[in-house]
Amino acid sequence: MRSRLAITLTLFPSLILAGCSQAPGDYSAYESTNGAVAQTGERYDGHPVSPIHQVASEPVSTFAVDVDTGAYANVRRMLLAGQTVPADAVRTEEMINYFRYDYPLPDDRAAPFSVTTDVSTTPWNPGTRLLRVGLRGYDVARSQRPPANLVFMVDVSGSMQDQDKLPLVKQALATLADGLRPDDSVSIITYAGWVETLVEGSHDSAEIKAALDGLDAGGATAGGPALAMAYDLARAHRVPGGINRILMATDGDFNVGLSDQKGLEEMVTRNREDGITLTTLGFGQGNYNDAMMEAVADLGNGNHAYIDSAMEARKVLDEELSSTLFTIAKDVKVQVEFNPAAISQYRLIGYENRALAEADFADDRVDAGEIGAGHQVTALYEIVPVGEADWAAPRKYAANQPRAATDNASEIATVRLRYKLPEGENSRLIERSIPTSLLATAARPQGDMAFAVAVAAFGQKLRGDTRLGGFTYGDIERLAGSQSGYWRQEFIQLASLADTGRRSAWGGSARE
Repeated sequence: MRSRLAITLTLFPSLILAGCSQAPGDYSAYESTNGAVAQTGERYDGHPVSPIHQVASEPVSTFAVDVDTGAYANVRRMLLAGQTVPADAVRTEEMINYFRYDYPLPDDRAAPFSVTTDVSTTPWNPGTRLLRVGLRGYDVARSQRPPANLVFMVDVSGSMQDQDKLPLVKQALATLADGLRPDDSVSIITYAGWVETLVEGSHDSAEIKAALDGLDAGGATAGGPALAMAYDLARAHRVPGGINRILMATDGDFNVGLSDQKGLEEMVTRNREDGITLTTLGFGQGNYNDAMMEAVADLGNGNHAYIDSAMEARKVLDEELSSTLFTIAKDVKVQVEFNPAAISQYRLIGYENRALAEADFADDRVDAGEIGAGHQVTALYEIVPVGEADWAAPRKYAANQPRAATDNASEIATVRLRYKLPEGENSRLIERSIPTSLLATAARPQGDMAFAVAVAAFGQKLRGDTRLGGFTYGDIERLAGSQSGYWRQEFIQLASLADTGRRSAWGGSARE
């Protein structure tokens, strides 16, 4: 069935996003160091680097998990183009979680995660240690996942005509269509100055791919009305007990109808309670609205990816299809309580926009992150053992100095994980204690841990983290070591590209 909803260009003029003036996070005037204009009009929601916390006064760290990977692919796009990366574009947790690590599979779907903890020395600071907390969800074979009701919401406005936009969208969604099963249902909505339903509830991959192949770009961007229609279509073809998800493919440059980020977030929040999740797939450059794409995906109980190549499309929408679509746990929160008898200070690397209040951890009304089948989550803390020099200078007055801890020093910390099963309303708790003996045996990071630390340092260095001291991109390459597999080998090349002193050797551009 094919239908069209026309949108008048003068609708809601006060809500149209103004991309002309340079607001915080708007990189319309950003230039790369080689003089080429970069990131024109792109929007990012940056946050300051996570601060240092005193265990004596702030012993508990709480955050919502994040399995988005959009920041890594977007940063890669900039580096391969020879552009300087704006610090606000980097979310270090998404850099780390782009890669898979050697965490064990969970034993039981009733407790859908394994929890791994380990400790190493810190390559950039001999006085601190690194605590890694790793989660791994159970996996589901494609043949075993529930049937899916998917709505492809495709931006065909004029801003999508570039080769790295609509042509890549068509290729990416065709890749996903190839991986669908006969019991899956697909609808396709396109939007420019109007909203049009091209395919509704189809099980025919040939029909789906033919509709995608015929798409052309032109017109304004009626994203808000299209999203409302996408939710209506998802409800109309709902699969009880199955996957009901919207996949929004766009550069995020909405400018007709409901287009402000706050309004879109409110719409997504209202609709997520119906069990319809939202994945955002970002494309292109110049006007890319990362801030909106990441925010609405988080609120929509989905995930955000940036597609910069056909290879990335295959990775996200074919190789990782089950984890992209099938949620195994929702409202997943992590809390680490440090023992003041063992640790004096700490900082969480990344997760700045996922931080929660301590009281939010046990409050089941607080929305948090979702984890799909086979997903992994890694968090790194930099910690100061008691007896080592603190980051902060000593305080002069006795009343301002932390009192000596009298707790049992046999544990560094306790890690707590709280989650709900997909259809559950009450959260469940997993708890693990970390023995202090790991501090005594901590060695320089090796193997998988070394690679995770290298990626974390890469993200933090791009962000301008002063706590890295003199740690260089060359140090990051050496720490990552020799790697097998395309994606890890590519990371080492990116670390080299990020070093401005080496850019001339790479010619300042292009995937080699």
